[in-house]
Amino acid sequence: MLEKTTRVNFLYDFYQTLLTEKQRVYMQLYYLDDLSLGEIAEEYNVSRQAVYDNVRRTEAMLEDYENKLNLFSKFQDRMEIVEQLEQLVCGDDEIAKKMRALLKTLKDHE
Repeated sequence: MLEKTTRVNFLYDFYQTLLTEKQRVYMQLYYLDDLSLGEIAEEYNVSRQAVYDNVRRTEAMLEDYENKLNLFSKFQDRMEIVEQLEQLVCGDDEIAKKMRALLKTLKDHE
């Protein structure tokens, strides 16, 4: 379950601008703020089933966006390459320091 939640959170980070306001709000409340379906339903005066359906449809949309655009998988690939490069950079000379600084910058921009 934690793995699914983490994946959905990453997909939400990448694709949230493609969602409607209502979808963004429900996903944020459910996944980021950890509210229950019932709490969200009560807050917005809708049925728990309506919130559930919206969240599941939005999850499917996020997966569809990822299947088409691959932003998350490319991010994971880049992070793996950065980690491998970090392991290769050794020593305390000026070049190694600059390389570590550049790798840190790459990680921070992801």
